[in-house]
Amino acid sequence: MNSEVETSRSLREVRYEIRGQLAQRAHEMERQGYEIVSLNIGNPGLFGFRTPETMRMAMIENLPTSEAYCHQKGIFPAREAVVMQQQERGVMNVTAEHVFIGNGVSELIDLTLRALLNPHDEVLIPSPDYPLWTAAVTLNDGVAVHYPCTPENSFQPDLDDLEGRITDRTRALVIINPNNPTGAVYTRDVLEGMVALAEKHGLVIFSDEIYDGMIYEDAEFIPIAPLVKNTLCGTFSGLSKVYRACGFRVGWVAFSGTNDLAEEYLDGLDLLASLRLCSNVPGQWGVQTALGGYQSLKELVRPGGRLFESRQAVIDGVAASDYLDLVTPGGSMYAFVGANPDKLPDFDDHEFALELLESQHVLVAPGSSFNVEYCNYFRITFLPESQVIEDVFRRMHEVLSQ
Repeated sequence: MNSEVETSRSLREVRYEIRGQLAQRAHEMERQGYEIVSLNIGNPGLFGFRTPETMRMAMIENLPTSEAYCHQKGIFPAREAVVMQQQERGVMNVTAEHVFIGNGVSELIDLTLRALLNPHDEVLIPSPDYPLWTAAVTLNDGVAVHYPCTPENSFQPDLDDLEGRITDRTRALVIINPNNPTGAVYTRDVLEGMVALAEKHGLVIFSDEIYDGMIYEDAEFIPIAPLVKNTLCGTFSGLSKVYRACGFRVGWVAFSGTNDLAEEYLDGLDLLASLRLCSNVPGQWGVQTALGGYQSLKELVRPGGRLFESRQAVIDGVAASDYLDLVTPGGSMYAFVGANPDKLPDFDDHEFALELLESQHVLVAPGSSFNVEYCNYFRITFLPESQVIEDVFRRMHEVLSQ
């Protein structure tokens, strides 16, 4: 007897439209011969950015010792390099035993939540968010509770609103700073307030800082870990964005704060890390060189640098448009662009994205993909050269003017 194979019920509430139907349609068009400008994903290697040569050499030179499994937490030189970075930031209670290396931050988001959550436990997540956080909470039987970071507030969290969403089921607070998708860089006052709420209510802090070096003009990145004293803090980062090494699949989470009160949790996370054996070994050899070497990203984010100039092209493109609005991104590699509701009262992000793809061969991510209630925003990456960004906005104008 033949029967249809059904998917797990746990996937019914999971969304990841960044690589969803629009991206699938773009792949179909590419197979038909169309050239697509893909602005839906922050993938530096697709736009000509190279991983620093010293990192590539570190991986190549250590290939002969990379054929066996390593420790489930990662190789010691990589973990110790993360410890040294934390110590440079003033976080002194971190050792290599508190650092876990994963196959990108994505894997570690899943593992850290799986080790923490029981059914119906709640996790506070920013809205808009990087949707993997919401998906991972859902897949691990938790409930994602979104706290709004509105454009009217420059995409910064509202602390009073945030505290009002805390219940006796809340286990963790997720902070994404610099933010994906908005590019917001949180102020010290906001971060200190968020830490105070987490400590007051006994919440674990998960701080996604994968874009910590991508800061523009007068924005200031403030790491969370030095601010946290009275609760557990997990700081996530990796090689994919700042070091332009997405394909290496190397991320890490470093725990600080009340590590002595979280031994059972960290043992559980160690168990989960053991079950998947270890993360990609060759790529881990790039960590020590990356964190301890010359920070070439600084050349890209200062005036005249490629990322700076491409970001400026986005700012200029929005300013020249009668239809678009923008809260200037202070960090990351993204802009969260809004359609002016007075000029485009019936704007629908999915319809716009599809029309832009079909008629202008430009792929963007609809804003509602990032767990917001409104549908008049879309996210683009400014990884392409500035002249490509300028051409993209000309193509957008063709669609919007219709």
